[in-house]
Amino acid sequence: MIRIAVSGHRGLPAETVTLVDHAIREALAEHAPAIIGLSCLADGADQLFARAILDLGGMLEVVVPAQQYREGLPAEAHQDYDALFAEAARVHELDFVESTSESHMTASRLMLDHADELFAVWDGRPARGYGGTADIVVEARARGLKVRVIWPEGAERD
Repeated sequence: MIRIAVSGHRGLPAETVTLVDHAIREALAEHAPAIIGLSCLADGADQLFARAILDLGGMLEVVVPAQQYREGLPAEAHQDYDALFAEAARVHELDFVESTSESHMTASRLMLDHADELFAVWDGRPARGYGGTADIVVEARARGLKVRVIWPEGAERD
């Protein structure tokens, strides 16, 4: 089984969500159903990836960066977070209380520790803050992990 971690942008416009969802599913289909997906279940790319993993018959491992992580997500993402979390085969919970850039980066590093590959739903630009997708890509490449950038033509970021 291949173990794939995800890092990607949040707050994607609806048209980009459709493009990214299709691209993720197409990339995962190469390995389905022998896939374990690792995700923090943030809104946006993380939740799209997690749903695709489950829909394709793979297993989901969730990494929770902090005790207050869910509360830091947009309210409209809570229902999907809860549904995906309930389907996780395994959950890794970090010891952080507050959901911060440091806890997010630590969670991403934990995912990379357990991954064979990183799917980066990324526009190729620098991170907007510490622990962003660009930082995770740099970390994965430094470790020698395969990085697959998923940013379909026509995708835009707010």
